[in-house]
Order: sequence, then C-alpha cells, then structure tokens
Amino acid sequence: MEKINVGILTMSDGRKYLHDEYEELNFKYQKEIAAALRETNEFDVVEGARIINSNDCAKSEAKRLSEKGVEVTIFNYAIWCYPQFTAVAANFAPGPYLLFSNLHPSECGMVGMLAASGTLNQLGIKHKRLWGSIKDNEVKGGMLSFLKAAACIKRLKGMTFGNFGGRPLGMYTAVSNLDIWQGMFGIDVENIEQYDIVRVGATICDEKVESALKWLESNVGRIEYDGKGLTQDKLKTQIRSYYALRQIIDEKKLDFIGIKAHGDLTDYYVTMDVAEAFLNDPYDWDGKKEPIVAATEADMDGALTMQVFKLITSMPVLFADVRHYDSVNDVWFFSNSGTHATFFAGKSFDPTVNLKNVTFYPETHYYPAGGASVHHFAKAGEVTLARLARKQGRYILYIVPGEFVEFDMEKMKEMGKTTTKEWPCAFTRLKVCPERFLSEFPCNHIHGVYGDYVKELEMFAELMDIEVVMLD
Repeated sequence: MEKINVGILTMSDGRKYLHDEYEELNFKYQKEIAAALRETNEFDVVEGARIINSNDCAKSEAKRLSEKGVEVTIFNYAIWCYPQFTAVAANFAPGPYLLFSNLHPSECGMVGMLAASGTLNQLGIKHKRLWGSIKDNEVKGGMLSFLKAAACIKRLKGMTFGNFGGRPLGMYTAVSNLDIWQGMFGIDVENIEQYDIVRVGATICDEKVESALKWLESNVGRIEYDGKGLTQDKLKTQIRSYYALRQIIDEKKLDFIGIKAHGDLTDYYVTMDVAEAFLNDPYDWDGKKEPIVAATEADMDGALTMQVFKLITSMPVLFADVRHYDSVNDVWFFSNSGTHATFFAGKSFDPTVNLKNVTFYPETHYYPAGGASVHHFAKAGEVTLARLARKQGRYILYIVPGEFVEFDMEKMKEMGKTTTKEWPCAFTRLKVCPERFLSEFPCNHIHGVYGDYVKELEMFAELMDIEVVMLD
C-alpha cells in the first residue's frame, strides 16, 4: 500500500526573542522525528517549513499540510509554546492529531504539550498525547501505532464496499446499517447482483483463462480433479469469476467487497473459493498485487474488520468460522469454505512457497455447483485476531491475541477430517480460556493477521470511541 503521509508542525513561544533563541533547537527535534519515520519506509513526511510562533504562521503552515495531502498531523512541543497556536492549526491541519513532547528537564515541552492538550479538550477536538525521546524504541513504537490507526480512520472515509448478493443464510451479524457505516466510518455501500459475476465472467477471453489455469496447475501442490465436482471446466469458471470480480471492482471503484455466494452461485454456477482466496492474496497468476479484502457470505462487519486490519498492517487478512475447539490439543479450528488467502499456507509473499502447500479438492455436497475448495493449513506464527460487532446499535471491538500452530502433516490431516477435510484450517491457540471465549465472542466469524497489532487496534478503537473487549 502507499505510504502514510504524515505532517509535523512544531510549536514555539509567541515572544520573538525566545522564539529566535530556541528556533534551532525546535528544528532539531522536528528533524529527529521526521528521520525516525522515514527510516521505517512506511511514511512520507511533510515537515513544517517554519516553527510556529504566531496565529498567522499556524494557519498558513497548517494549510500547507492540507495542500500536501497529509493524512495525520503531529504537533511537536520542545519548549513552552502558546497553546493558541495549536488551536488555530487544528482548524486547518488534517487530523487525527498526535501531541508529542520531549522530556528534557531544562526544556518545557511537557508544559507546552499539556497546555495545548487542555485547549483541544476544551474545544472537543480528538487527539492523543505521547512523550519521551523518539530515539526510544518504545516511544517510537507508540507513535507508529497511533499513525497507523489514525491513517486507517482517514482512509476508510470515502471508501465503497461492494455487497454482492446481500444477507446470507439468515445471519443478522453479517449485515450492518448504511447510516451507521456512513456516519461512523464514512463508508458507502454499493449493492450488486451476483448475476453480474456470471454475466461478466462469460466475457473474459479464453486466452487469459487458459493462461491462469496453466499457472495454477503448475504451482498448486495438488489439484484433485474427479470428473464431477471438480473438472478443468469448473476451475476455468472459477477463474472467470475472479476476473469478473476484478473487472467489476475496477469499474465501480470498489475498495473492498463481500460475496453472498450461498444458494444461487453455489447451487447453479460455481463456488467463489478460488476468487475469494486470490482476491485476498498479495498476488495472483498475473503477478504481484495489493490484497483486496473479500469477505465470504457477504459479511459486512467481517469485511470491515478485515479492511481495518489491512489498512493498519498492509497484510493479507484471514476470514474464518470459529468451527471447533479441540481440548486434547488445546487448539481451535478456524475453518471456512472460502476466503482463506493462500498466503497463510506458507506465510510468504512468494506464491510458489505457499501454493506447494495448497490442495484444490472437489467442493463438498454443501455446494452442488462444484468447483475447487482451496485447502491448506495455516503456517505457524503469532497472530492478532479481532471482530467488530454491534450490540444495540453500538460497535464493540473484540481483540483476541493468539498463535497459529502446526502439527505433523498426517496429524493435521486426521484432525481436519473430523470437521470438513476439503476446507482450509488454521489451528489456533488462544490466550483466553475456551469458556470465556465462547461466552463473550460475538459471532461465528473471526479475522486476523500475523504479528502483534493489539496496540494499533486499541488506538483505532479509542480514536473512534469504540469499546474494546480484550479476550486474553
């Protein structure tokens, strides 16, 4: 994904002789922050051209950040500074805002930050405080967490969710109100007929489909054609559905999607398993690409949770059912017929590494239209799992730290057979006890990424005034 564009404005004293005395010091602190952000290769930084010592300067510098496309602004405090400058700048500088100060005993940055923060609190302007040295890894980590969460909020605004088919299988938890999404997150919803996938799929040229089929047959570990549920023709139709979705996404300028699939597509066309897997992957048979969040069963809040994960981490995101708890091995089976990106089969951005661990099985009898079920076991590693859910109209973010675990292949196959052997599965060990998890987790779908992103999710929720339930 494109880098986050961060602005930095450093505040000063309104008395000219003190402003002049500390101008060099102020620039030094500002440049240290900018250098620390740039070295991560995740941020573009727009530094204030002037240290702010007047209302007019605050206004013009803040406007400059807006003109440069800044997504989130850091207000920097190294000395005592007039709080009014922060108030004026907040009228024009793009928020959310992070107020950052040093802790040097001979300098009054903390005093300046607290005075400015109190001012913003009086004005009802949302912001976050951070203090210390940017050279301290913990402090720097806190800044990065804020910036990623804040940029996620900013980037959600103006996005469009493509809802193919509507509510699946009677699930209330899969459907959200348009007014809530627009009011809270700035997201619009475009409802699209699933038949459009069939219609556009029929127009995809044979050459592209044949090339994709050849690539899959060369790279997927096993494709178990059975002459009935899974044939080359059915797999070609699944490839067509992928290309159709990509075309519709491009034409309608969709940012993330959900596909009902159940019923019409799974009974009379083919399943969306191949399409959903490769939409969520960082590659397809045509090369590297940005993952496109695609939630199976048109789960709106599931897709929203996944999009938040994607914007914060730039990683492919898991969608799974909470299928089973195995008390003997102390693992959960997170498994679903669609949406597991093949990325999770090897935890690599190289498709050849992942796909050698993937098997295309014929779909189960649940889906009589047939096609390939994209099966694999998730690679071991630390994960952060979560779900945005609603209770009486208010969103709550459930965060569940854990790890994907692996056993020897034969044992995993035997374990998989106890549920649905054709479906991908992430064997997951959670920190929370099973009794609490099953008592409090809000629905049947769960989502997650590799790594520890608890702080970023908590920051996102704080900035959005969303309650957090930590299941750990």
